[in-house]
Parts: sequence; structure tokens; C-alpha cells
Amino acid sequence: MDTLTTLTTLAYDGPGPWILFVPLIWAAVVVTVLTVLRRTVWRGGRRAPWQTARAAAYTEQSPIAILGRRFASGEIDEDEYWRRLSVLDEQFGRTLKDGPV
Repeated sequence: MDTLTTLTTLAYDGPGPWILFVPLIWAAVVVTVLTVLRRTVWRGGRRAPWQTARAAAYTEQSPIAILGRRFASGEIDEDEYWRRLSVLDEQFGRTLKDGPV
């Protein structure tokens, strides 16, 4: 019975070494919150990376959108569409997964 008493006493002798992880968890939470706020709310008038000039290139009046409408209406054929699109993509810097168009 002496061994059982010793084990019970050691088991309830304080919080143990795991208590050292609590400050680390709180630090991770604070860093995460600050990072999220910095990237979303506290941008200070700066635009997000996905809202650069490339995003402006794909508005309704952009050359790429106009080219797409011309192709859809049948004014230009597929070869001319791809040729002109490659020139516009070079100008606006759009890339695909495989690289530049």
C-alpha cells in the first residue's frame, strides 16, 4: 500500500511540467491575432497583393475583357484571340500554373 500512496501523492503534487506550455499557447494566440489583424484590418491604405494592377486589368472595360467579348461575339477567330491574349498577358504580367501564357 505504500507504493500506491506514493504514486497518488506524486500524481496530485502540483500542476506538473505541462504548465510551462500555457505561456507558449498564449503567445501563439497573440501572434496569430496580430498577424491576422495586420494582414486584414491594419493595412494602412495599402492594397492586398491580389488587388494590384493585375486586378484592374480584368475589369469590365479592360482590354482582356473586351478581347473576350469580341471572341464570344464571333468578331475574331480562336487563333487571333490566343495571339492577342498572349500579347496582353505579357503586358499585364498574368501567369498561369505552367508559367507565362
